Amino acid sequence: MSATGKSGKAAAETAHRGSLLALYRTMALIREVELALSRLFANGEVPGFIHLSLGQEAIAAGVASALAPQDSLATTHRGHGHVLARGIDVDGFFKEIMGRAGGLCKGRGGSMHVADLSLGILGANGIVGAGIPIAMGSAIAHATRKTGGVAVAFFGDGAMAEGVLHETLNMAALWKLPLLLVCENNGWSEFSPTSRQFAAKLEALAGAFGIAYAKVDGNDAPAVSDAAREAAAELRAGRGPFVLECITHRVRGHYEGDPQKYRDADELQALESKDPLARMRGTLGKAGVPDADVQRIDDEIRARVESAIEVARADELPVFADAVGDVYTATGAEARQ
Repeated sequence: MSATGKSGKAAAETAHRGSLLALYRTMALIREVELALSRLFANGEVPGFIHLSLGQEAIAAGVASALAPQDSLATTHRGHGHVLARGIDVDGFFKEIMGRAGGLCKGRGGSMHVADLSLGILGANGIVGAGIPIAMGSAIAHATRKTGGVAVAFFGDGAMAEGVLHETLNMAALWKLPLLLVCENNGWSEFSPTSRQFAAKLEALAGAFGIAYAKVDGNDAPAVSDAAREAAAELRAGRGPFVLECITHRVRGHYEGDPQKYRDADELQALESKDPLARMRGTLGKAGVPDADVQRIDDEIRARVESAIEVARADELPVFADAVGDVYTATGAEARQ
């Protein structure tokens, strides 16, 4: 091999390791944040309920790696990983989840309504499937304004039985919208196996509307990233919507504190062997990334998350009198002030 060929190969390998490390960094951030939130919730520092995405980090990291600045996304009640992967401010995120005035939504939205329009994050949603038509609306805006952007709708397999998904598939196909529908198929619809909730297969449903479809191992971050990039390229080329089904596993219950008595003990014990972060560490090792580099990332992220928690704890609590702020449109003399 010529010197030029060798240098080119070395550069490609370096770039490959860099992309793998970027995926791992995102996954590690999501994992550390979710573990921290679990502790904070147990200590009574997080109001309301939270739904953790532990075990599903590879999907958020992989899909986000394929997105451009002009793109948008709508997420679910289990959406922390998606917004973190998109690059949401960690300090503002913790303030929001912990109900502080300086939160991204002034502490009013909490876990299930995190949003940041500056990053194209249209918000999480506590209603199953409700983010899907919101993302479609954003896809219509991208198409109308010719932004070159795509809209992503994350949803769980529990939403496959929701009529709004079927309606969205129909409209997106008719109008050839740049809409990427990402199904995080973890096998559960709240407390029931998805097979008891939905009689069809997502691939067949997409096919009924003539929509492109791909299935990927949702615990393999590079595979998710590759599939998402291919889908995004199709969308940007104007070929219509795309359905990406990511097979994964839900480590925690439907909500934090769920005793999961409906799950088989053997299934729960087997989850550790399917850990996407452990799998990614193995991939990094095979790519020649030193363990010390991986440990450095883990240490940096742990320190970053602990700092964000302390910043959130020090922030002020919202003033109750401001609770109706930004809710009603001012009228009359108030509007003229």
